[in-house]
Amino acid sequence: MKHTFLNKLACPFDKSDLSLKIIREDGVEIIEGILTCDQCGRYYPIVHGIPVMSPDEYRETSLEKPILEKWGERISVENNVPKFQLVQNAEEKRIR
Repeated sequence: MKHTFLNKLACPFDKSDLSLKIIREDGVEIIEGILTCDQCGRYYPIVHGIPVMSPDEYRETSLEKPILEKWGERISVENNVPKFQLVQNAEEKRIR
């Protein structure tokens, strides 16, 4: 995914802007990363240069969890149901 493509994307849930955390890039292409909605906090992984932006009901935590763990992230869970938001540590919460 190219950096300029980010300007064309919005959260599928609430149509808000997205923030980008780059995990790995190759020149002008983002190979791995995480898009996070500035409003609702949902995350959308970028895998092999493709942003995966499926609605919640079609997302598979069993597929996303290993990728996020590799990147040092965790999925927020409430009542054994994934919220499709990342768990933030105390330092990240202070920054936002």
